[in-house]
Order: sequence, then structure tokens, then C-alpha cells
Amino acid sequence: MSEPRVLIVDDQELIRTGFRLILTARGIEVAGEAADGVQAVDAERRLRPDVVLMDIRMPGMDGLEATRQILARNPGCRVLMLTTFDLDRYVYAALALGASGFLLKDVTADHLAAAVRLVGTGDALLAPSITRRLVQRFAATGDTPSVHRDLTALTPREREVLTLVGQGLSNAELASSLTLSEATVKTHVARIFAKLDLRDRAQAVVLAYETGLVTPGSRDG
Repeated sequence: MSEPRVLIVDDQELIRTGFRLILTARGIEVAGEAADGVQAVDAERRLRPDVVLMDIRMPGMDGLEATRQILARNPGCRVLMLTTFDLDRYVYAALALGASGFLLKDVTADHLAAAVRLVGTGDALLAPSITRRLVQRFAATGDTPSVHRDLTALTPREREVLTLVGQGLSNAELASSLTLSEATVKTHVARIFAKLDLRDRAQAVVLAYETGLVTPGSRDG
């Protein structure tokens, strides 16, 4: 599989330069850079990167609005949010919008490259315990995008699988918990995503909380 092409968006030149050096040294092409949300939307349109590393807090158009505009026009683009704080309400909003995960800005060089490659394959980057704490804190606060999808299309087994996904279980843990093969679990997860128009596990976690399938404290973080 070819390496993803990346657009780096951050208002701090030093961070953009550092990330560019890290990625290019590991064989990942940096298609371009942007210093704010307006530049990011324009650069994504022109350069068509596979992955956008998107800072959340920038002057002018912030990363959240830029993510909204980019994914509305190009749902196939993968957006990986950059933040200084792991419990940031804007990160939660970005996940609800369809961002594929988030990284702290003090991420190690190897983790950064691995994260870009992971989301470039179409997967989501989630640290389950952090994601659960994030969703628990900000779900149903009324100041973030809400999914509120109808779950009646799901079978009882699919609802069970979605609940466990929302609790942060991996496919291997799901298989063990439900006494199913991993292949069967993957089939259930794929059907859930298709029925509910979910991009990845990040949105599935948000959905599980916002529809009440999972409630804060239902699994230790």
C-alpha cells in the first residue's frame, strides 16, 4: 500500500516544520502546509491529500470549521486532529463531525508517522480510555454536534456490538466477549457502519453515548 499524502495545518510554523521533517524522514510525502482554517480548506481542495493533520485552535477559521467544510466536500479525506489537551471539547466535536482521531502535539516522532499511516488506511486512531473520558465529559452538553441516529435498523446483535464498541473494546476483545470469531465481529461492525452511515470507530463511540447505548461510568476508563 502506498504511503499517504499529508497536509499539515497549524498556526505555528515551528510545529509545521517539525512535523514535515519527521514525516518526510520516514518516507511520508507532505503535500503542503497551511497556517489557518481558510488556508487549510483551500489547500485540501487543490492538493487532495489523503490525511490532514489539523490543529484545532487557530486564529480566524479554526480547525473545527475547517474540518466541517473539508469533510462535507470530500468525505474520503481523513482528518487527524492536533491538540495540546487530551480532554478538549473541540476534539469531541471534531470526532462527531467525522474526524478520524486525535493526537497530542507532544506526540513522539514514531507515533506521529504510525498514526498518519493508520488513518490513511481508513481506520480510526483511538486511545479508548481517553476517548471514553472525552465523550463522557462532553456528550449531551448541547454545545457540540449531535448525531442522534435512529438505531431501529440494527439487529439486537448489532446493537450489542455497537454498545461494546462504544465502551472502547477492540475487535479481538469483542470476539472474546461475545464468543464469536474476529471475522464475524468485523462483519457486524461493517454492517453497523453501513446502516448508520458511520465513518469509523470514532463516530461509533460518539453515537453510542449520544443515543444512550453507553452511559458514563458503564466501563472503567
